[in-house]
Amino acid sequence: MRLLVVGANGLLGSNVVYTGIQRDWTVAGTYHSTRPEFEIPQTQFDLTDSETFDEVLETHDPDLVVNCAAMTDVDGCEKNPDRADVINGDAPGALASQCAANDVEFVHVSTDYIFDGTARDPYCEGDMPNPVQVYGDSKLAGERAVQEADGDHLIARLSFVWGVHRSSGELNGFPAWVRDRLASSDTVPLFTDQWVTPTRAGQAAATLLDLVDSDATGLYHVACRSCVTPHEFGEVLAGQLESDASLLKERSTDDVNRDATRPTYTCLDVSTVESRLGRPQPTLEADVREIRDAVR
Repeated sequence: MRLLVVGANGLLGSNVVYTGIQRDWTVAGTYHSTRPEFEIPQTQFDLTDSETFDEVLETHDPDLVVNCAAMTDVDGCEKNPDRADVINGDAPGALASQCAANDVEFVHVSTDYIFDGTARDPYCEGDMPNPVQVYGDSKLAGERAVQEADGDHLIARLSFVWGVHRSSGELNGFPAWVRDRLASSDTVPLFTDQWVTPTRAGQAAATLLDLVDSDATGLYHVACRSCVTPHEFGEVLAGQLESDASLLKERSTDDVNRDATRPTYTCLDVSTVESRLGRPQPTLEADVREIRDAVR
């Protein structure tokens, strides 16, 4: 398999690159500004200039493209909606169309933030999207653009992504922040009124490539099986680190003033991907144990 990862220097993208290499696939990547430290062919590519993607395809001649690139700064999207619409909304459809025209499989990564958070049971793939901020609205537009493009494509929604960046080897995301504060004996304010199903980037990368191997198309939720608050996530990390859990302090989302509204409940139902692959998605505890050395 010849794999091209769009956004190879992102957290998820670096894990898709790493997973492809581990499977002895021929892997190439694109990056926006910073070239990741992978010994693979790489091309600088800007999603705002998506019409040049044909040249990227011609250069690398992939069988499969996995699009991990996006504008993920939720508050930044609120401040610059036009840029968010181009990168998250328009570009994925253009890439999907160009892949279809060149007989290349296409996988696109979306987000739990396409939901409004009013549910109290995990969202299924068929539940009605209703974004409450520019980021979610632009990502939903991207999903629809991919679905409307020629060909059968795979779309995966992820939630609260974290993990080890496979170019730098560093832990990224929420757990890194919690670990560092606990190591410094600082208090760690964590929300108790927000619920998510965290997605470990390495596990998501393996799941995406397994879905490709199974010839899956359509929409799948890819996350862990545990619907937790950030405070509960912090408790799992403190237990793994054998740190003082009393440093974890309860906090409400109402205490924080941010440009973009965040939905308070975006847990994802993962039964569809479990059924497709014939195995359960991991619990949060199992995901943390999987990279215990990086967490420590």
